[in-house]
Amino acid sequence: MMEKEQREFIAYDYKQVQTHPNKSSFMIDSYQNFGWTLDENAKPSYPSSGPSFKTVLRFKRDRKIMNKMELTRLQRNFEFCLKEIEHLEQSKTSKATMLSLIVGIVGTAFVAGSVFLITAQTPHIIFGIIMAVPGFLGWIIPYFLYKTEVAKRVEVIEPLIEEKQDEIYAICEKGNRLLE
Repeated sequence: MMEKEQREFIAYDYKQVQTHPNKSSFMIDSYQNFGWTLDENAKPSYPSSGPSFKTVLRFKRDRKIMNKMELTRLQRNFEFCLKEIEHLEQSKTSKATMLSLIVGIVGTAFVAGSVFLITAQTPHIIFGIIMAVPGFLGWIIPYFLYKTEVAKRVEVIEPLIEEKQDEIYAICEKGNRLLE
């Protein structure tokens, strides 16, 4: 005669988080500080490719966890800090991209003007050559402009990102203390 093992009923909350595959370990470790555990019944999913190459992590947490409201508040702060870091990361290249595109478009306008001057009914070759020089410079300079602007922006942004990461670690530490 086999006796049935009696298990205690546990109701769970479930959460699904999308993240870049490089950050999945960080996310698993961080969410554990708010009472979440990786759901062993649902495996992480990895999309095959594409611009939104994200890993989907599935977590669960006991619904009757102590300090649930405070843990949820800390978790929201954590997620807000993550979004701020993502926004800061994107801002590293946004200004540089915009400036490079503007210079490239102006260079293209000069080249187009040069072509129109040379192919006009009465060709103006000298003026066409004079307009082609800034046009070609407008095609060459954006690369160097992009690199220097990104380097300048990284110097400004990196300390802000470090500050946000320190804030994240402090939030995770508070959450971990609430779980004890």
